[in-house]
Amino acid sequence: MRILLVEDEPDLGAAIKRTLNQEAYVVDWVVDGSLAWDYLENPPTQYTLAIFDWLLPGLSGLELCKRLRTKKNPLPVLMLTAKDSMEDKIAGLDAGADDYLVKPFGMEELLARLRALQRRSPQLQPQQLQVGNLSLDYGTRTLYCENSTDDRQFISLTNKEFQLLEYFLKRPNQIITRDQLIDQLWELGAEPLSNVVAAQMRLLRRKLEEKGCDRLIETVYGIGYRLQPNRESK
Repeated sequence: MRILLVEDEPDLGAAIKRTLNQEAYVVDWVVDGSLAWDYLENPPTQYTLAIFDWLLPGLSGLELCKRLRTKKNPLPVLMLTAKDSMEDKIAGLDAGADDYLVKPFGMEELLARLRALQRRSPQLQPQQLQVGNLSLDYGTRTLYCENSTDDRQFISLTNKEFQLLEYFLKRPNQIITRDQLIDQLWELGAEPLSNVVAAQMRLLRRKLEEKGCDRLIETVYGIGYRLQPNRESK
């Protein structure tokens, strides 16, 4: 799941990004409203949620919301602001924000607001993502996998492993290229090492192999990878 964070306060932006990364979100953080609009108008990737500060260099968070809704873009938006009058809240909601969080706030409240937005949005995330003999649990970040002996295996995942499996499970039997994975699961400007995808896939496959579910993801040589959820394990 990918979030566009637009916040020009360095300490607050860094704290939000760190908290979201710990919850397995991929976060693109920008500090300028005009740059944020470039990302939204010509998205380099698909965003699930957006967090806008109200007061920003370039375009304000209010203007970003208005432009999104003028374009009929339904992206859920959480507005952050020090403005706490009723008139300001009404202005933010009327501009197209889906929720409103007044500074200062706790990170637990921020996460709760984001979870509520997910439940209400078209990109609703289920508690579990079920595909074939695989089930990905969002609450525990655990993969449930039935191996060839019909044993149900529980596999605990790191944040990146969770992101990879979620991406594959939403695209079963499709060939996924390295560039697609980099674009969607690594943050813009992160400049990952050239072998980072291959290294992550090796670690993930090793973990699956330990539970007898090692043949789920195949390498399509010269192209990428493909998840076959009902493929029989060795």
